[in-house]
Amino acid sequence: MRNHLLPLLLTTALAANAALAQTPDASMIQLGSDIPAKWKAPEEAYNYVRREVMIPMRDGVKLHTVIMVPNGARELPMLLERTPYDAEGFAQKGPLNLRDAVRSANREWADDGYILVYQDIRGKYGSEGKYVMTRPPIGPLNTTKTDDTTDAWDTIEWLTKNVKESNQRVGMIGSSYDGWTVTMALRDPHPALKVAAPESPMVDGWMGDDWFHYGAFRQVNLDYFSGQTSKTGKGSTVPRPGADDYQTFLDAGTAGNWARQHGFDQLGFWNRLAAHPSYDAFWQLQAVDKMMTAKPSSVPTMWLQGLWDQEDMYGAITAWEALKAKGKAGNNHLVMGPWYHSQINRAAERLGPLKWNGDTAADFRRDVLIPFFNTYLKDRKPAEPLAPVMIFNAANKQWDKFADWPGTTQLTPLYLQADSGLAFQAAPAGEDSYVSDPAKPVPFLAPPVSFADHDRWTTWLLQDQRAVATRTDVLSYQTPVLTAPVTLQGAPMADIFAKTTGTDGDFVVKLIDVFPPFVAEQPEMGGYQLAISQDIFRGRYRQSFEHPTAIPAGVVQEYKFRLPTVNYVFKPGHRIMVQIQSSQFPLYDRNPQTFVPNIFFAKPQDFQKATISVQRGAAGASSVLLPVVPASTALK
Repeated sequence: MRNHLLPLLLTTALAANAALAQTPDASMIQLGSDIPAKWKAPEEAYNYVRREVMIPMRDGVKLHTVIMVPNGARELPMLLERTPYDAEGFAQKGPLNLRDAVRSANREWADDGYILVYQDIRGKYGSEGKYVMTRPPIGPLNTTKTDDTTDAWDTIEWLTKNVKESNQRVGMIGSSYDGWTVTMALRDPHPALKVAAPESPMVDGWMGDDWFHYGAFRQVNLDYFSGQTSKTGKGSTVPRPGADDYQTFLDAGTAGNWARQHGFDQLGFWNRLAAHPSYDAFWQLQAVDKMMTAKPSSVPTMWLQGLWDQEDMYGAITAWEALKAKGKAGNNHLVMGPWYHSQINRAAERLGPLKWNGDTAADFRRDVLIPFFNTYLKDRKPAEPLAPVMIFNAANKQWDKFADWPGTTQLTPLYLQADSGLAFQAAPAGEDSYVSDPAKPVPFLAPPVSFADHDRWTTWLLQDQRAVATRTDVLSYQTPVLTAPVTLQGAPMADIFAKTTGTDGDFVVKLIDVFPPFVAEQPEMGGYQLAISQDIFRGRYRQSFEHPTAIPAGVVQEYKFRLPTVNYVFKPGHRIMVQIQSSQFPLYDRNPQTFVPNIFFAKPQDFQKATISVQRGAAGASSVLLPVVPASTALK
C-alpha cells in the first residue's frame, strides 16, 4: 500500500515546491513607473558633453541653446550660430563622437578644437518669444526694446560668463537666414565677438536676395513663408493639385491669388510683403548694407557667397562693397566660390555640369576659413595672410586672389547687332521684336517644374540655355568664335533700349558662355550654353524703385541694371552670347504687361500680350557692359 501512495506523495510535494517557487519576492513586485524621475545617460563613452540651456535675454525671454563641449576642453573658443531652423538638428543626440553629432560643415571645426553653440532665435522651435521674419532692428519698424542685435549681444554675454571651458572669445558663422543673424550681431558687436563670417546673408530682400529681384517677386518663397511662419516649429509646404509648378502657378493667375487660396491672409509677413511691392520705407529700413555703413563694425569679417547662388547672390558682395566705400576694407574680406546657395557647408566637387579639382568647399573650410577664425580666436596666424578678395575662376578651375576688386572700373559695351550678332563695335540702327504672352511665359526650367526638386533648384542658374534659345519670345545674340580670351572681373551691366505696346513689362538679360560644338574632356558640354550672369528687372521701376510709373506705350525707354559679379574667362573657340526675354516663370511672378497699382492683385483682364522691340545702334544702342581686363589682375 505504501508503494501505491508514493507517486501521490511525490506529486503533492512537487506542487508545493512549485507554488513556493512562484511566490514573488520584493524585487519582482511592480511598485511604480518603469520610467525614472530623471534619466542620466552614462557619458564616459562620449568625447564631448552636450548641454541644453535657456539663455535669458534682457526682456526676460529665454532662448533655447545647445552647447557642444569637447571632453577636457580648456581655453577653447566658441563658434556661435543663431538659426530659425532648429538648433536640435544642428547637434543631434546619440553619436559618441562630436564630429559625428554635428553637421558636415562643422566637422572640421570639431576637429580643430572648438566649442560649438547653436541657438534657436526668438519665437522658433525651443525658444520663447514671438517670431518675426528677419526682425527689423529697433526703430520705426520695431518699437520694442529687443532685436537680433540685442539677442546676439545678450547670448554672447551669457556664454562668456557661463561656459567655463572657453577662452571667452566668440566667432559667429551662418548661411542664408543664419548669415543674416551674423550681420545683425555686427551692428553692435559684443566685445567678445572677435571674428565673423556671414555666408550668403540675406541683405536686401527687395533688390536682389530672396523675396524680389529688382521688383519681380520670387514665387518659390511662398512655400518658405508657410514653412516658417505657420508654426513655431517647422511648417509644411502648400499641397499641390499636380506635379508641375509651372501649370499650378499659371492656373493660380497671380501670386496674390495663390496666397489667398491657401490661407496666407493668416500670415503676418506675407501680408506686410504683399502691401509693399515697391522699394518703400518698409524695405529701405531693413536693408542691411545701409545699416552696416551707418555704423561700420571693426570685427574682422569674411563675406562669403556662391557665384551661382540661386537664392542670395546679392547680399555678401553688396555689403562688402558698401563697407569698402566707407573705408572699412581693412577688416572686411570678400570670398566668392563655385557654389550654389549654402554649398560652402556641403560637398562641392562639382556644380551642375561643372567639375572641379577636388572638394572646393571642404578644402576652403579647412585651409582658409578656419585659419582665418584661428587668427583671432586662438592667436594662431596662418602661414599665408588672407587676401582681401578671393574669387573662384570657373573657366580656369582655380582660386584667384586680389588686392582689390573689381579688376577694372571701366565697362566695355558689347553691342547687339543685326542677324543675332554681338560685337564690341556699335551697330547701325535697327530693332528686333518679339511677342511676350503672359499666357505662355518663358520657363526658368524646362517643365515639369517642382520647387521641391532640390537638385534642379540648386543648379537652375547653370542649366543649358539651349532649352529656350529657339523660342520666338527669346532674343539670342552671339559673337563669332573667339580667337583670343576675353577676361571679365567685376559686375556686368545690362543696358537695354526697348519699346513695348504694353504699359509695363519685365526684362531678363543673360550673359552666356557658348561652348565649342565638341569638348573632348567632357563631351556632354559640346555646344552647352552656360549662363555666367543673369537677372530680371521690372520695367515699372526704370525711373524709381520707390515710385513705379507706367511705361509709355510705343516709346523707347532705357532699362539699365547690374548683373551678378563674375570672375571668368571666355576662352578661344567659345562664343559670348546675350539672351533677352520678358519672363522666367514660375520662379518670378508674371508681369501682366498692363500697369496696375499692385501686381500681386492684378485681374485676369490685366494680362495682355505685348510686342517688345529691342533697339540696336544710334540712340538706342542696346548692349551689355562688360568689365573686360586685358590681363588678369589676380595676385601671383
